[in-house]
Amino acid sequence: MRQSHIAVIGAPMDLGAGRRGVDMGPSALRLAGLHEKLAGLGYQVEDLGNVEVEQPEKAPAGVPHARYLPQIAHTCVRLARMVERAAHHGHVPLVLGGDHSVAMGTVAGMSRYFHNEEKKLGLIWIDAHADMNTPESSPSGNVHGMPLACCIGLGPKELTHLAGFWPAVAPECVSIIGLRSVDEIERLNVRETGVHFYTMRDIDERGMRDVMREAIQHATSRAGTAAGFHLSFDMDALDPSEAPGVGTPVRGGLTYREAHLAMEIVNDSGRMTSMEVVEVNPVLDVANRTALLGVELVTSALGKRIV
Repeated sequence: MRQSHIAVIGAPMDLGAGRRGVDMGPSALRLAGLHEKLAGLGYQVEDLGNVEVEQPEKAPAGVPHARYLPQIAHTCVRLARMVERAAHHGHVPLVLGGDHSVAMGTVAGMSRYFHNEEKKLGLIWIDAHADMNTPESSPSGNVHGMPLACCIGLGPKELTHLAGFWPAVAPECVSIIGLRSVDEIERLNVRETGVHFYTMRDIDERGMRDVMREAIQHATSRAGTAAGFHLSFDMDALDPSEAPGVGTPVRGGLTYREAHLAMEIVNDSGRMTSMEVVEVNPVLDVANRTALLGVELVTSALGKRIV
């Protein structure tokens, strides 16, 4: 069902990433004309500003296997409240990252909102990476490689229980799309937890239409309880030739048209409840290309048509 109000929430987090710069992502997306383009589609847009995030210069990195864990958890708690409040007011939360660790806050807020209505949230995760490491498996200790694991209940309690219950999303209601870079130990989590995953080979062989339709079916198929799905879009899912401004680029990603088709199918489904766009890094970008493309993809997911 189409809702008429969008609540924009900036999450300028770069505590979870290994490279600085994604904290400027929300500004880059706003400067790319986000509000004007959404208004042009007929939406009422309310910008709620940015969630408060501690700066790494002021905070100790902490344990090496989960760097800045307390600070990230505190930010995600604040973000979850903002997201849940926006959903309660009948708005579609649109979160602008920031590194992908912000997804734990967004998902917690939406999951808690639907939990109170006795419904379950599904999750579409579009990313070159699985983001299913834990502190025990992570080769870097960067938390932006752990958020999906935490959303399905794997990881530190500070992050797995942000919604107030566990897990925030059932693994069988998760679909990962665009995978092409997975750490060795992380593969066990991807294969054994019950999440549905689609690699770039799946997209090459089957096409984006079939992959997206099946992924959405998995995310919304819990009979009688499915509220819809949250869409988490990491811009590094795209090929670096399309989106150069990301911190962890991987060759062989989605093309411009594949990404737009995925978003158009999301809109056709009518089941998206909320969305976030993450890992836009203006420091590494060229003429704000990645943020501009991110805004295009948001508008496709929210109903923009060619004709």
